[in-house]
Amino acid sequence: MQDNTLADFAQKHHIENLTLPSLLALSAGHNGYSLTKAKRLLKFQRRINAELLNHRIITHNPYTAWFEQGDQSLTQIKAFIIQFSVFSNQFLIAQLNKMIHAETLESMRASKEILANEIGVRFKPTAPTNGGDALGSTEGSIEGGIFHFGAGHFEWLYHIAKKLDLSFADIGQPKHGTPSTLFFCNELIRLYGGDDYQISQAASYAVENWAAAGFWGQLIKGFRRFNEINGADLPLGFFVWHDQLESQHAAHTQEELEELYFTLELDEDEFIRHGNQMLDGVAAFWDGLDAQRRELAAVH
Repeated sequence: MQDNTLADFAQKHHIENLTLPSLLALSAGHNGYSLTKAKRLLKFQRRINAELLNHRIITHNPYTAWFEQGDQSLTQIKAFIIQFSVFSNQFLIAQLNKMIHAETLESMRASKEILANEIGVRFKPTAPTNGGDALGSTEGSIEGGIFHFGAGHFEWLYHIAKKLDLSFADIGQPKHGTPSTLFFCNELIRLYGGDDYQISQAASYAVENWAAAGFWGQLIKGFRRFNEINGADLPLGFFVWHDQLESQHAAHTQEELEELYFTLELDEDEFIRHGNQMLDGVAAFWDGLDAQRRELAAVH
């Protein structure tokens, strides 16, 4: 169907806010796709916008708002890298579980794609990112990609840690995590990586919308200002790469939600409830960092 014809179809049936894949499936009469369900989905989306995407950690994160100013002490920067490295490593467990609990080959491969890239398989084709670090492309697939130890995301964080005189043994392990960081990681494993597909998808939707809400950009600004003020040269490739990646993910996340809604009998209340539980876990992580940076400021 031509784009203008598809637009006419959407306008005629008052479903303009659906993504292109959904409109194509509806116009082609795919199994499970009906105009009645499309109207229900749009109503559900309004609920999601009001009851999930308005979560405080998406709309305003006090820690990243502070971090963006670039007034961190060296001790506060070190504390942040340590906690973020614990989260980064524990995310691998959540992602592995998400892959194991997938209900289709396609969703298993989608989860495997993320996991393999995290541990060092670059997307193909690869290309240098901003900042001079050849971290690889944020687009493409791991299919045919090449594994590099140095392309593992944790090793990018280790590059920063070394500049801060932190050793490999000082970062990444759960024993270095604060209670709030470990709570977040456990919620990721329980919800995002859980064996209930609908709960996992709700958590995934929540996590992706949090990740696309702009906090990566705030961290980058803060690091750049810290580098300028202190004459430091902390490598920012890890954060720049993820910022570029998440800007592409938002649309895909919405497409996945719509496919889920049309192909399953989704429990709307439970989707919103579990999505908020996941965001509460995210908030615990940042709240813990905010409390920690205040304690460190009081000590120094």
